[in-house]
Amino acid sequence: MSILIKGGRVITAVDDYVADVLIEGETIAAVGTSLNGSADRVIDATGKYVIPGAIDPHTHMEMPFGGTVSCDDFTSGTVSAAFGGTTTHVDFCLQAPGQSIPDALATWHEKIERCPPVIDVGFHMAITDLHDGGRLEDVARVPDEGVTSYKLFMAYKGAIMVDDETLFRTMQVAAQTGALVMVHAENGDAIDVLVKQTLAEGKTEPRWHAASRPPETEAEATNRAVKLAHIAGCPLYVVHVSCQESVEPIAVARSRGWRTWGETCTQYLFIDQTRLEEPNFEGAKYVYTPPPRPAKNFEHLWTALRTGVLSVVSTDHCPFRFSDQKTLGRDDFSKIPNGGPGIENRLHMLHHFGVREGRLSMNQLVDLCCTQPAHLFGMFPRKGTIAAGADADVVVWDSEKPLTLSAATHHSNVDYNLFEGTEVIGAPEVVLVRGQVIVDHDELVAEPGAGQFVRRARFGEPLRPRQRAAA
Repeated sequence: MSILIKGGRVITAVDDYVADVLIEGETIAAVGTSLNGSADRVIDATGKYVIPGAIDPHTHMEMPFGGTVSCDDFTSGTVSAAFGGTTTHVDFCLQAPGQSIPDALATWHEKIERCPPVIDVGFHMAITDLHDGGRLEDVARVPDEGVTSYKLFMAYKGAIMVDDETLFRTMQVAAQTGALVMVHAENGDAIDVLVKQTLAEGKTEPRWHAASRPPETEAEATNRAVKLAHIAGCPLYVVHVSCQESVEPIAVARSRGWRTWGETCTQYLFIDQTRLEEPNFEGAKYVYTPPPRPAKNFEHLWTALRTGVLSVVSTDHCPFRFSDQKTLGRDDFSKIPNGGPGIENRLHMLHHFGVREGRLSMNQLVDLCCTQPAHLFGMFPRKGTIAAGADADVVVWDSEKPLTLSAATHHSNVDYNLFEGTEVIGAPEVVLVRGQVIVDHDELVAEPGAGQFVRRARFGEPLRPRQRAAA
């Protein structure tokens, strides 16, 4: 099938011009002015932005946590993503204690077969055990499967936290195999002590989640990971940076030319720790990790994004229903499942409060949500840009469309919205994944299975464009 997108304002990380985009099959065939031909469909994008499909490199679909499982599967979660203009996400394949690395990968492939996605999907390998189940030899083979990033948790002691030996050995393997190491950077040992002490004092409400995980615990772990990665010689990506204290060691590393990158998430730009104090246990909706920080951090994070100290905005989409999952911790904040929704509203929030309010340019928004994730996670130039030969992952964005964000308007299985009641201007009009229209004027027009698994290139290597089939 061929599609011609006419007269839109094409925005990439570096370009901004009015042009037509011709799509043939799964790829972009041409970008130019006055393109004509016998396309099967013509989309009039006059007055609209035409941007690359967004990439969310940080999601948790069907992730086991705290005796329950995140409530979006790979169908519902990717439908929600598509309605927000995200066309590719990279999910964390979590190794269970005692499980082998190949078995963990097989488990996640089974998930996308059972609940097929409507957008493209990649995996990170989250390593939690190199003592009883995992072997370094298996870790080294993971990139051969198109899974070219390793995730390690420096928090959640007694569950999925790794010790420094496991962290460092994995970093050494990454340096040899061309993989990127990702870290959840918090000092799990110190937090474990603080949580136990807090509970012993009878402090059980959601607000103590933040009090027992102060910014210094994030900063210390970030600095430790940065230094260990430098010694090991591997590239490092620090996930969900929430505060100035954690930005600082990343900024220092980048000023020295070290291969260090960091992301923040949408929620850390808008939600502060006072939300944990909402009555009737409503504060549990904002229990995610790291926790919401004081509002003074918002502008620090915006500045870090604007100046390139932080490179990506992700969502850490890990939804748990308020009604029957968050309530598992009603009498003990440490038992509230850590995580929140967000995959659908990232571009809404960043466009309105970032671009429209002058904190970011549209080029910067595309860079943070499309191009940098594609570069860092082995998908560029196939994804993350508008160019001939690239996958036809394209969003026609109506920059004047009003929308009120709420649980009633999103498409996730979760029963609340972190940004409930927020009014924004700007939303997708048409969303395409590899040339197939997925969302068309607020209607889902694709079936589960439209998405494919993405075998990603090793760190720093290009993902070659697909070979177009002969006519």
